[in-house]
Amino acid sequence: MNISSAAPQTSAAILRPSPASGQSPRLTESDLKLLTQLKARDREVRAHEAAHQAAGGQHAGAMSLTYEQGPDGVQYAVGGEVPISVSAVSGDPKATVEKMRTVRAAAMAPAQPSSADLALAAQAMQTLQQAQVELANPAVKEPLGVRLARDAYARVSAFGEDNSPRTTGFLNVSV
Repeated sequence: MNISSAAPQTSAAILRPSPASGQSPRLTESDLKLLTQLKARDREVRAHEAAHQAAGGQHAGAMSLTYEQGPDGVQYAVGGEVPISVSAVSGDPKATVEKMRTVRAAAMAPAQPSSADLALAAQAMQTLQQAQVELANPAVKEPLGVRLARDAYARVSAFGEDNSPRTTGFLNVSV
């Protein structure tokens, strides 16, 4: 599962040749072995991406597959992705927590999550945890990085040029 989309999904019915042609291509043993591998990969890819899509619900987009043509002229899915929204719900940490639970479940839905799936699950957990902090402390309305920078500035600004504590509320700025 990826967060970007690649080639648009193509219907397998359009890509598979009609059996009405009456001619079956003569395939070598290596062609037959390759066909077996392609068919297995096709099933695996479709099941993997369908798991993401089903678990992602409203946050998941349309499945996009990449194809490879087999020696029989048929296109087989060899890769795919389902785009999923990983952004926080603006101004609503509770909704963000629920959304990130769904995103994480979608990332981990396949039997064998890819490294991209694992990275997405980790990103969702980080966003979920930040939203939980916001829920626990309603005063927290800004991202952690902004809060840390503001606090560091406040500590540095609390001292004068000679590193003695300031006694006034004004900032002494020298240019």
